[in-house]
Amino acid sequence: MANELLPAVEIAAKGEHKATIIWLHGLGDSGNGFAPIAPELGLADSLGVKFIFPHAPVRPVTINNGMQMGAWYDIKTLDMGSRADVEGVVESSNSVQAIIEAEIAAGIPASKIMLIGFSQGGVISLHLGTRFNQSLAGIVALSTYMCEPESLASQKHEANLNTPILCCHGQQDEVVPPFLGQTAFTTLKNNGYKAVWKEYIMQHNVCLPEIKDIAKFINEHLA
Repeated sequence: MANELLPAVEIAAKGEHKATIIWLHGLGDSGNGFAPIAPELGLADSLGVKFIFPHAPVRPVTINNGMQMGAWYDIKTLDMGSRADVEGVVESSNSVQAIIEAEIAAGIPASKIMLIGFSQGGVISLHLGTRFNQSLAGIVALSTYMCEPESLASQKHEANLNTPILCCHGQQDEVVPPFLGQTAFTTLKNNGYKAVWKEYIMQHNVCLPEIKDIAKFINEHLA
């Protein structure tokens, strides 16, 4: 476990803390970007959900001329097969795993912890969630793709084979083309995961129907 957890925006549970959602932002954003969505989900206070929106480390991103920005990993090429820097993905996955382990140590079981990630954050959520050694409540992958899909078969951990996974994507996404999301979804299904695919008339963003589907997923699997 890391000596220091990633800095994050936290929204405390209303009432007793019973569950935790860790929500990972996309490239160039921070934990502040998605924090306003928490109240929009309309979750019942009785769920006792605490939100953690970690800030990705600031690092140079090759495709953006080496500009320093919040990024879970470097993107060295737009080539679809090698877009994600594997070393960075593993490093960030370990950092997010430390947050999960801290929540478990504080008394929240893994079965009441959910990972949600958008774009780069979704890459981390899928990578970590399928390899974590305790069963999570769920994984939500938003407008994202999978780092090295071919490695899942040998690296997956059986603890999360039955963990529900919601994959959401915009039909008009030009940043992460829909076929990349569909490839991740198909890879999950081929590896025995209980994944569901949802698509929306939107670009590389989130929309109200999607937020409603996320809220429904949370209610079903954290109740």
